[in-house]
Amino acid sequence: MNQWRMRTTLMVSLLAVSLGLTATCLLIIRLSVSQEIRRGLDADISHSLHTFRNIADQRNQMLTREAALLADLPSLKALLATQDRQTIQDGSRNFWTTSGSDFFAVSATSGKLFTYFNRGPALDEKQVTSGLQACMGDPDQTCLVAFGDRLYQLSIQPLYFGPATNGSQLGWITIGYAVDQEVARQIGDVAAAEVVFLVNGKTSATTLPPNRRPDFHTQSGSLTAPKAAPQLINVGSERYTAAGVVLPSAGNEHVELLVLKSYDRASLYLRQVNQWIVTLGICALLLGLLLAAAISRTVTRPLEALVAGTRALGRGDFNYQLTTEGAVEVRELSLAFDRMRGELQRTQNDLLESDRLATIGRMASSVSHDLRHHLSAIYANAEFMSLPRAGEEERLELLLEVKEAVRDMTDLIESLLLFGQTGQVLQLHLDSIPQLIERTVHSVRQHPECRAVNIVTALSESVEAVVDGPKLSRAIYNLLLNACQASATGPGKATVTVGLTEDEEKIRIAISDTGKGVPPSIAGSLFQPFVSSGKVNGTGLGLTVAQHIAQEHGGEIRLEESPQGPTTFSILLYKKALRTLGSSIHPDAIGVDASLHEYGADPEAIELRQEHG
Repeated sequence: MNQWRMRTTLMVSLLAVSLGLTATCLLIIRLSVSQEIRRGLDADISHSLHTFRNIADQRNQMLTREAALLADLPSLKALLATQDRQTIQDGSRNFWTTSGSDFFAVSATSGKLFTYFNRGPALDEKQVTSGLQACMGDPDQTCLVAFGDRLYQLSIQPLYFGPATNGSQLGWITIGYAVDQEVARQIGDVAAAEVVFLVNGKTSATTLPPNRRPDFHTQSGSLTAPKAAPQLINVGSERYTAAGVVLPSAGNEHVELLVLKSYDRASLYLRQVNQWIVTLGICALLLGLLLAAAISRTVTRPLEALVAGTRALGRGDFNYQLTTEGAVEVRELSLAFDRMRGELQRTQNDLLESDRLATIGRMASSVSHDLRHHLSAIYANAEFMSLPRAGEEERLELLLEVKEAVRDMTDLIESLLLFGQTGQVLQLHLDSIPQLIERTVHSVRQHPECRAVNIVTALSESVEAVVDGPKLSRAIYNLLLNACQASATGPGKATVTVGLTEDEEKIRIAISDTGKGVPPSIAGSLFQPFVSSGKVNGTGLGLTVAQHIAQEHGGEIRLEESPQGPTTFSILLYKKALRTLGSSIHPDAIGVDASLHEYGADPEAIELRQEHG
């Protein structure tokens, strides 16, 4: 909390107190009411299970009496005495109709099934035979048996030829009723609960709505074993308290009865109490928020405004409007900060003025030194040319030195002009980058310091971009001239390599030399104006101008790390920035304009401009 704002700390504290009191009240009431609800639900579920047992006992007694009456019918005995399957099948339907049961079957003494009838879809004969044989183990008791996923409560009685005490047994008669939806509904109505009969984990009969049965199946896995206490499960969007009992059945089937009592409907009163408590908690929270807002208006908000002013000062904004509201202490703090900000602004202006004067001094010193050097050479050569004894060949050599001095002075003045023009609007046109590089390389080869340097180009074809051709050509020219000057002082053959590559994000122009590398002493300030090393006549503006031109195109120039040996400078032109620049141009203005060949593109024009200024 030490790093939080004052208003945040106050708000969190009020919120924690309100939520704590609300949660405590909710917990106490919820526990007490929930215990009562669970007791009532458990009692209802127990009553439902007891009701099923009573219903089952009553129907079992009825089945036993009906089966005994059918077994004493002479006509049924006569039919069974034939022991003919087809005859028994044809004559048994009337007896099934008379019994009014859901299931009727006649079997031989050995357990072989003669015929059976049931209401609803037909059953599998193998399952019926297997289930009846399982029930014949104890014919005196009714039998709960599952034929697939359908449950039946059966009563089996033997048929004798003559008295049961000394007569011969003719077979078995079985009647029963289905444990179906109607039985489940009768059990569920007792305690307003949902009832599910499961056979081997599959639903046989249930009162659950069809849309909730899939959700029940996903939860029933934890309820297939009998539990000591009811469990709470979610079926759809409603919670139920569930309890189950395993029903004794014939065969290997696992039969269960599950009773589900809606916990949400039973806890409606609890939800209403919860809503009241939550409402009171929200009211307490809103009251705390109003109190916090009042404190914020006088303390925390003015402090935040003062912090915002501090951040603005860190970004160099001295005109950020400070608030004059709040407590007396806060207002005094704002006034003190405003006075301190004014002192800082005056101090910064003085430092900028000093730095500007220092820069002007370095520029004047560098420019005057270079101009004096070239003017001295021009003056001396002009004197030698005026001597009567100077021959024609000597005059031509002196004239060549004068032209070279004029060329250097022109380059120096042009660098100063470009340095002062950075930030002006670019004259953008669609240009071929490989052709622009070739034109610039041809121009650099005419420079006296580059004639002995081998310039090799490795350029990708068909690379076009919307650029300011003359400016970009000047940036490449400055890098090439520096590379030639560096290669001339290198240990091996003076070679400069110019490469052009393109990918999805950028266009890269790489210029490598075979020089001695960039001294570590100037590597960090290489792109600052008037920084130069190892050059006799260097002004220190070449890289600065090139970097400014690249930045005007939304790109940059990077120095590849090379403390010793070859050095590579890369001009990176990012396509996204170039597209942004190109979007501001009228479509008719995009093209290879003839003005590209005025300066920096046509080698003859460049040479003429260098010779005549």
